Amino acid sequence: GGAPVVFEPHPTYDNLFGRIEYNADQGAIYTSYRQLRPGALHRANGGFLVLEAEKMLGEPFVWDALKRALHSRQLKMESPLGELGRIATVTLNPQVIPLQVKVIIIGARQLYYALQDHDPDFQEMFRVLVDFDEDIPLGDESLEQFAQLMKTRTTEEGMAPLTAAAVARLATYSARLAEHQGRLSARIGDLFQLVSEADFIRQLASETVTDVGHIERALKAKATRTGRVSARIIDDMLAGIILIDTAGAAVGKCNGLTVLEVGDSAFGVPARISATVYPGGSGIVDIEREVNLGQPIHSKGVMILTGFLGSRYAQEFPLEISASIALEQSYGYVDGDSASLGEVCTLISALSRRPLKQCFAITGSINQFGEVQAVGGVNEKIEGFFRLCEARGLTGEQGAIIPHSNVTTLMLDERVLQAVRAGLFHVYAVRHVDEALSLLVGEDAGTPNAEGQFPLGSVNARVVERLREIAEIGMGEDDKDHVKPEEAKNEPTPPAKEKKPRAKKPAA
Repeated sequence: GGAPVVFEPHPTYDNLFGRIEYNADQGAIYTSYRQLRPGALHRANGGFLVLEAEKMLGEPFVWDALKRALHSRQLKMESPLGELGRIATVTLNPQVIPLQVKVIIIGARQLYYALQDHDPDFQEMFRVLVDFDEDIPLGDESLEQFAQLMKTRTTEEGMAPLTAAAVARLATYSARLAEHQGRLSARIGDLFQLVSEADFIRQLASETVTDVGHIERALKAKATRTGRVSARIIDDMLAGIILIDTAGAAVGKCNGLTVLEVGDSAFGVPARISATVYPGGSGIVDIEREVNLGQPIHSKGVMILTGFLGSRYAQEFPLEISASIALEQSYGYVDGDSASLGEVCTLISALSRRPLKQCFAITGSINQFGEVQAVGGVNEKIEGFFRLCEARGLTGEQGAIIPHSNVTTLMLDERVLQAVRAGLFHVYAVRHVDEALSLLVGEDAGTPNAEGQFPLGSVNARVVERLREIAEIGMGEDDKDHVKPEEAKNEPTPPAKEKKPRAKKPAA
């Protein structure tokens, strides 16, 4: 009744362009017109052919032959091995068929951009791009369609119906997959898998409908199956093998938040960030980068710290320091700039000699002006630190510090929400380094006045004083090095009280 629409799940050369079959008789191979077999292009001629890009590009001869057929608008049935001399027999040469077909290729964005860059014919032959988004705006209409989709799925698969609470929990889980409170994930396959597991749990309980309790049990079962690595890491932290403090205060140390991905699961793991400062001109040394464990984005985040320190504290003297920053007990590759907020707070703590509260864990990216920027995986990061605090006992002081721009991405686990409501755990959102520093130190970090001067005794003022001391030490050494021999010979002998070596001053 209409134009044919053909989907070819196995786009080999023969399945697309047809093939000529042969019979063997007493060692002789022969064929006839009755042994011509059509391909997907024959069946879709005059209509539409749908192909999967990854499968099609993995088959030999297919891509070039498809381009030739579409360009010439002719469908020729021939064996690609014939040109290689692999067939030594009499064969048929069927008449060329006019081809009028629309080809739709489905695939990942990476394949589309790769073909666009490396194949000059691709852009000309496939001009219409339909780029599907990975999530959907959450609204009354989309939420109703989401519920209808779940209803259709359960009906088609013969599952029990979902309650309203179960559909609401699925929508919450979908928003978590999208990492946004105002959007639903387009990864429908993950939702269907969750519904199937929940229906199985319902069958074991001999109940007639799938409720929110079954959804929660399915989610918990999945976390248990994929949580072996995270559970082992928490055990090592509780045993003291991995050093993470959740109480007290320390100078030059803070708890950063990281995300580990194992297979299709991701979980948050706190990691200690440490910093040391001493006089010298080496600058800020990223230990991860020096040993080739720091990936480019992480190294970029550390290098931004130099720009922030210089513009913030060293306007009246050169920034001459040697500092080293490390992610402690990290033995794999580190990527991402989400640790830069924790690193700058740790560095400021080492400069000002002010201890940071270890009951907090921090994540966030910064720019050269100290503004805190959004990061990914914030839900997993908070939950990873919460699990450690919960295992050691919640004190009511523990919490996580995140960028303010990540508030809309919060879709936390119900256990975390209950602890926050009870005042046993906290989540703080900050916009600037000073806000995070004030929380970690327990006092105001110090706001500069119109002249750029910080209040006396504040953390930021102590940083300026310390950087000035280090710069004067460096300038003094440079002055000694640049004195010419003639000038040194003609200089008057200084008084004895001034011949005291600089090294005998109080240690920095």
